Amino acid sequence: MKNSLLLVFAIISISYGQNSSEKFEVKKGTNIAHWLSQSERRSTDREKFFTETDVEAIAKMGFDHIRLPIDEEQMWDENGKPHEDAFQLMENCINWSSKHKLRVIVDLHILRSHHFNAKEKPLWTDPAEQEKFFDLWRDLSKSLKKFPNSLLAYELMNEAVADDNETWNKLLNKAFIAIRKLEPKRTIVVGSNRWQSVNTFDELKVPANDPNILLSFHFYEPFLLSHYHTPWTELKEYQGPVHYPGVILSQKEFDALPEEVKEVAKKWVNKEFTKELLYKMWEKPIAKAKELGLPLYCGEFGIISAAPEEDSLNWYKDMIALFEKSGIGYANWNYNSDEYGLIDGNSKNEQLIQIISAKE
Repeated sequence: MKNSLLLVFAIISISYGQNSSEKFEVKKGTNIAHWLSQSERRSTDREKFFTETDVEAIAKMGFDHIRLPIDEEQMWDENGKPHEDAFQLMENCINWSSKHKLRVIVDLHILRSHHFNAKEKPLWTDPAEQEKFFDLWRDLSKSLKKFPNSLLAYELMNEAVADDNETWNKLLNKAFIAIRKLEPKRTIVVGSNRWQSVNTFDELKVPANDPNILLSFHFYEPFLLSHYHTPWTELKEYQGPVHYPGVILSQKEFDALPEEVKEVAKKWVNKEFTKELLYKMWEKPIAKAKELGLPLYCGEFGIISAAPEEDSLNWYKDMIALFEKSGIGYANWNYNSDEYGLIDGNSKNEQLIQIISAKE
């Protein structure tokens, strides 16, 4: 299985062209979260949060690319006028990355009409919001088309969450048409419906005969470990046992839990997670990539820093081993954060950096 998958990805790589400098190819990277996305920082505070010094540090860690999330509300006002300072920061990041030999994926992370965890998402029901979405990409293309295709890729939208998979497929196809009129060869990154889940990947549809597509999934399983005691999930009160690899929560451990947390923990009792089982969960994205002859990428994965350290590091080691085994590129979530970060301010998690960068 290992050899056949490596052969598939080798063939895919060759199909992109004989000159490796002309193709967009990513192997290992990190997300630059909470800068131009999901952050209240503005002005000087935003400028100082992420600088060329960080890009240089990422390159020295051994990474070859960054995934750069951007939010509509940071980049454009409510009338669709670009915020020039935010666009300048985005372009600065790409220029810094080019200087330090890193590639960049610009990820349109959150729209005013679509937040992946919002109850109401007008994007799926309002044609005007859909056209606005296409206009955002037209705007981005005006600023970014000057950068080489080998340096920069576009991720259409982060973690689409439509009521049904076909609704996302139809919008995705329209967005492709809008971008391809402007940039026929730019690599476009796309994932499946419902948080870029591995479970819906078999129903993802992308334009045929377009080699400049990178298929992307996100992976945070097992959720009890990756989102341990996270305040924005149902696990916010859970601080009980969690294990990896093996049985994540035994019956005996569950029985000893306080009654108020048993409801959220009960679905994890006696469930087993191992490296082999994680890999089995990737079957649908791997099959889709093989079917379409396209490369595969995991744009987000990670464990919150509040989770037990030994179990977290065991999981990270297995994940990186699986990426290397299968030839799947990846970017961890994320670079600078007190929750999932490789660094937290000026403090580095050297052990985690060593594992994720796979630096020899």
